[in-house]
Amino acid sequence: MKKEAHPTTFETTITCTCGKVYNTLSTVKNLKIGICAACHPYFTGEQRFVDTAGRVDKFAQRYGSTSATRRTKPKVGAAAAPAEVTA
Repeated sequence: MKKEAHPTTFETTITCTCGKVYNTLSTVKNLKIGICAACHPYFTGEQRFVDTAGRVDKFAQRYGSTSATRRTKPKVGAAAAPAEVTA
């Protein structure tokens, strides 16, 4: 096998924002991640909102609110009847 075919690997420390530290092999020496298996809502069972890079705040600044509102009330009943044609 060629020696130049594979990238060099290092012993890597992966650090999450929650404080969990993982040691593994990678092509990058040190990694910092925002969410891991120890704090991800899918694995913890907690339902919490994860806002990446303030996207919700940016949306609220642009459009005013983050809650959806209906502008007009929907009509109750069947669809409008077709117009009668007189001959």
